Amino acid sequence: MQTLKRKTRKGAAKRFKITATGKVLRRNQNMRHLRRRKSKKAIRAYRVPVEVKGRWAKKIKRMLGLA
Repeated sequence: MQTLKRKTRKGAAKRFKITATGKVLRRNQNMRHLRRRKSKKAIRAYRVPVEVKGRWAKKIKRMLGLA
């Protein structure tokens, strides 16, 4: 008997990246609008991806078909 293949959730695939070591990375929030009142330092910091930890990382990996 064959097992069913899980489909990748495309919305999650576009938003998250898995590193070679298995960490889940996401983009920072607060980057879309109202940028003129934010400091240049803050805007630069928002560009750096952030690691997702704990239960959320496990859920995201499951959505991507990796867990």
